[in-house]
Amino acid sequence: MSRRVYRNDAAGLRLTSFAVKVKETDLWIAVSSEACSEDLPSRVEELVFNQRCLLDRYLAENPAYSSALEPCLPAGNPPEIFRAMAAAANRAGVGPMAAVAGAFAETVGRYLEETAPEVVVENGGDIYIKALAPLTVGLYAGNSPLSGKLALKIKPDQSPLGVCTSSGTVGPSFSFGRAEAAVALSASPPLADAVATGIGNRIKAASDLEPALEYARSIEGISGALAVCGGRVAAWGEVELVRTG
Repeated sequence: MSRRVYRNDAAGLRLTSFAVKVKETDLWIAVSSEACSEDLPSRVEELVFNQRCLLDRYLAENPAYSSALEPCLPAGNPPEIFRAMAAAANRAGVGPMAAVAGAFAETVGRYLEETAPEVVVENGGDIYIKALAPLTVGLYAGNSPLSGKLALKIKPDQSPLGVCTSSGTVGPSFSFGRAEAAVALSASPPLADAVATGIGNRIKAASDLEPALEYARSIEGISGALAVCGGRVAAWGEVELVRTG
């Protein structure tokens, strides 16, 4: 996914967007226009900065977690954001850092939701959505012929929702696989983020699409998934695809 491919017919009237960047956390945020006060970006920046400090301090004390590729139990007294990451990663069978972008998207999304009826938070392709009207999220899959031609239609009753993407060929995501895009949907963005990694890890060729989606289907809390590889797309669950080109 990419911030360039968010589309909403009424976004210009209903939503106001801004960006917040703190260290590696680079957020694109859209909220209900009436809720976007002048100081909102700075308040979000402070929230992200504080959460980054807590997480970075904990990882400095426990450096093995930064590179762990398998589930692990948190040691000592971890911050809440790492607890959420580890819990999601353990369910997905991956390392805790596979859930970090989804965890930050959720943290910011929940904060904004207190005052804004509609919220979109994008963090490196991992998205938190709270919508009052249908929203489409474009599918960006690198050099795949399907890239930019499909989008996921998200209905209001699906939200709050995490829509998270991993790729073995695009962007900074670490993956053992070769999927152009692996997407998971969940009410828990950290879980969606971790499972997207798990889906992508299982896809080396187009023939792996269906087994990878079976893996996603087996995890409680995942409401839908899709994957793209070798010019093919496969989807399962609460996934409505629409053509964009």
